[in-house]
Amino acid sequence: MTENSFDLIILGGGPGGYVAAIRAAQLGMKTALVERDQLGGICLNWGCIPTKALLRSSEIYRLLHRLDEFGFSAKDIRFDAGKVVARSRAVAKQLSNGVGYLLRKNKVTVTHGHGRLAGKGRLAIERDGKAVSELTAEHIVLATGARARSLPGLEPDGERVWTYKEAMVPAAIPKSLLVVGSGAIGIEFASFYHDMGVEVTVVEMLDRVLPVEDEEISAFARKAFEKQGIKIHTGATVAALERNGANLTARIEGAGQGGEVEVERVILAVGIVGNVEDIGLENTAVKVEKMHVVVDEWLRTGEPGIYAVGDLVGPPWLAHKASHEGVICVEHIAGVNDVHPLDLHNIPACTYCRPQIASVGLTEKSAREAGYEVKTGHFPFIGNGKAIALGEPEGMVKTVFEGKTGELLGAHMIGAEVTELIQGYTIAKTLETTESELIRAIFPHPTLSETMHEAVLDAYGRAIHF
Repeated sequence: MTENSFDLIILGGGPGGYVAAIRAAQLGMKTALVERDQLGGICLNWGCIPTKALLRSSEIYRLLHRLDEFGFSAKDIRFDAGKVVARSRAVAKQLSNGVGYLLRKNKVTVTHGHGRLAGKGRLAIERDGKAVSELTAEHIVLATGARARSLPGLEPDGERVWTYKEAMVPAAIPKSLLVVGSGAIGIEFASFYHDMGVEVTVVEMLDRVLPVEDEEISAFARKAFEKQGIKIHTGATVAALERNGANLTARIEGAGQGGEVEVERVILAVGIVGNVEDIGLENTAVKVEKMHVVVDEWLRTGEPGIYAVGDLVGPPWLAHKASHEGVICVEHIAGVNDVHPLDLHNIPACTYCRPQIASVGLTEKSAREAGYEVKTGHFPFIGNGKAIALGEPEGMVKTVFEGKTGELLGAHMIGAEVTELIQGYTIAKTLETTESELIRAIFPHPTLSETMHEAVLDAYGRAIHF
């Protein structure tokens, strides 16, 4: 047994934990990070990054089948599933190694093992069930992340019923697939597998796909997915799942829909729950609600000296939210003067399906429910020269403004590369920009970003190209 003393210990090396560790080190704190698996966490190793590598492969495969449209021809277009997966894993490994380098560069002490709170200011670490060390610090940040939620009767078996993890490393691409849940994770997998030639069915318990998005964007997305050939059931559930030889038979019920669908594989994508177990919370004043740790605006728990960030503390379950929470938490601990609590309305959300979806701020419905006098603007991608030139005319931008003050309340986009474009509106919201500044801003031509300008103009009856 060895004992080591630090200013700050962080439990978990995902986007919340490792970013918090680096920022703490920059602020002069002697920092330790404890990680039981791979640096970078689920996001980097089994989520955000490798899924984008897979989606890039499916995008290329789709484009290869559109060659004639662009004046090219090719024969015998095929893919190697093993190589597609291998590239995705290589991308994740490269970035995980990069996180390790950054932590070393900033002189963060990294310990691999399972950490557990062991009393005030103490964290005990085990490897293979054996105690290896105990770290002490005045401040401990919990960043243990979350895992996939399961449903009774639909428990993943790792072979035919998958979580996101198995879905990213298939030995072969199945011919048919059922995706349970139509949030970002479910829809991204539905999009990837469909573009790889799989017959895909999506079941969503709520009344629309991508239910956290603006209703108009959800409706647009559903039409686009169904046009592609994805079968969608909303207001429905999988009432039973039976093994039928090599296949699975799912009984779908609800909302006037129903029947059975036979598929080779099922992906369960019905949300996540925080990793609150076996980290020593039972002997503390840390409060847990709905499998997430309760924190205040500075990420403090109910136990003095214990903090929590990222997916562990609840939605939105986004890597960039976790990273910003990590920075806010350690800057507040360090006494930085200009640190501010996180404004959830300024956090962008992105879904990397086809077409892509991105948003920030309030939806039109939530803005009206909050009592705002609302002005909305719209602009279709079909009115944008760059979108047409790219062969990607399917899309729309929607803006939501406060009618009295011109405050930008929200922005919602669907179409090519909107996950890159949304940052323009995010900066505008962060700077508390009004319609006046956005109208006067000059957007380059020809670019997809011109759709953003036109959607602002349209909210005030000034759209030029629509």
